[in-house]
Amino acid sequence: MSERTSVGRGLRQRTKDAVRAQIADVALVMFDEQGFDETTVDQIASAVDISPRSFFRYFASKEDVVLGDPMIYGEPVRQRLAQGLESMPVWEALRWGFEAVIENVESDPEWALRATRVMIRTPSLRARNTEKHLAWMTVLEPLVAGAMTGPETDRHYQARAVTLCALTCLDAYSAEWVHRGGDVPSRVLLDDAFRMLKPAILTE
Repeated sequence: MSERTSVGRGLRQRTKDAVRAQIADVALVMFDEQGFDETTVDQIASAVDISPRSFFRYFASKEDVVLGDPMIYGEPVRQRLAQGLESMPVWEALRWGFEAVIENVESDPEWALRATRVMIRTPSLRARNTEKHLAWMTVLEPLVAGAMTGPETDRHYQARAVTLCALTCLDAYSAEWVHRGGDVPSRVLLDDAFRMLKPAILTE
């Protein structure tokens, strides 16, 4: 590949990313103001001056505007968890893993608050969010099991339970963050949830 071709592809990708971000910003405001189910792809496309067909070049569905690929965020959580388990107890390592989520939220808190609000209000998105957590479970649970003690079957059962508790903390903080209108820092609420919901097995 020539340098000119490589640069050209880089410019095209940046342009595509910019258009994708514009569509997402406009769509999210519409979802928030008039409802996710009530907002059509045609309306979004018209608002950003593209065809409905072009919308699907950037997003596979309306749901992808809000939640997207679950492992885009799940992989950084897995990497953080693996790093944390090298020196931290399991529960603290799981909290450290979710620091990747907090950093993403803090990079654009207004967008994150709006997206979370839309997700909580929309049953289909809440279901999609549960699917996202199940996808995260498949990559987080083996790491947690490896840090537990006892027979293998027990370790994996305990790891699933503990990891689900951590994901519940994530859900609880998100709902409370929206309920408080973003006035309390997301990190503070997540820390509170982890303190309140620490599994008994990890306090023995």
